[in-house]
Amino acid sequence: MIPVFDGHNDFLQRMVAAGPGRDRLWLEGDGSGHLDLPRMKAGGFAGGFFAIWTPSPPGPDDAMAAMLKKNPPFALPLPPEVAPAQALPHALAQAGHLMAMERTGTLAICRTAADLRAAIADGQIAAILHIEGAEPIPDLDALHAWHAMGLRSLGPVWSRPTRYAHGVPFAFPSSPDTGPGLTAEGEDLVRECNRLRIMLDLSHLNEKGFDDVARLSDAPLVASHSCAHAVAPSSRNLTDRQLRVIAESRGLVGLNFAVGFLHPEGRRDPMHGFEIMLRHLDHLLAFLGEDGVALGSDFDGAEMPADLADASALQNLLQAMLDHGYGRELVEKIACKNWLNLLERTWGA
Repeated sequence: MIPVFDGHNDFLQRMVAAGPGRDRLWLEGDGSGHLDLPRMKAGGFAGGFFAIWTPSPPGPDDAMAAMLKKNPPFALPLPPEVAPAQALPHALAQAGHLMAMERTGTLAICRTAADLRAAIADGQIAAILHIEGAEPIPDLDALHAWHAMGLRSLGPVWSRPTRYAHGVPFAFPSSPDTGPGLTAEGEDLVRECNRLRIMLDLSHLNEKGFDDVARLSDAPLVASHSCAHAVAPSSRNLTDRQLRVIAESRGLVGLNFAVGFLHPEGRRDPMHGFEIMLRHLDHLLAFLGEDGVALGSDFDGAEMPADLADASALQNLLQAMLDHGYGRELVEKIACKNWLNLLERTWGA
């Protein structure tokens, strides 16, 4: 099998929900969701970014619940910011569950590119601790504390505002140009992440915030789980101009598998076959080149295509790339090598 390194998953939410059954969920699976150790091994999943994410409190205007029920056109309001005091306990619980997974000996939390390569060589799942939405980071001292715990990747926003930046709403069709750029605190956050060599993830960030990060950051620009706006005009997808900016930084985009971001009409109907995913990959490759495209599944955080129902089916996508005419060397780059090389450029060896 060709190994796969994945730019984004939300499995830690399921670990928290599993309670006392968490170890069994990880080691054996329960038939639900998209990820567990057996299905990762079956699909060649070698490692990836494990997201810590704080859900919005439920309410009558719950944007996520509404989004999951709607087909386009729609433009849902952004959920309100979550206060650090609410976000931090949930985030720490997820970090603790990732550390519990490491204690089973089947996964390694990696802090350097050398750690990643060693874990993959040893047959462990190479995990990166990532925070999606910086609500659990109330200031730069907290950023240093999270870095000491292993944080190596940070998305300043999920699709709601934080003290640092503004996310894009769930909207289709829509431009990502939906609001103001980084706050003053957000600019400081970018500079400090650069100093600590924490990768900044631009997925979910609006266009003005994207431009501010591009102006301030000295690291390659990365969108861990996004698609091409020219193929599917979702607010969450990247315009051709944004792709050019990422390419100029020697950055990378991980293709999101979520059907709502892939489908040219934004529909969340079951998607059969890989033609639309290949259309996005062709477009990303045209702007980013063979070294700038990777995978960012959004497993356990979104609805997957019918023929890519969970991690055990990853080789189906890679075979579709081969059948499409991508050579094995290119498929290996998209599947794994581009992420490892990007992280070496961002973190150092």
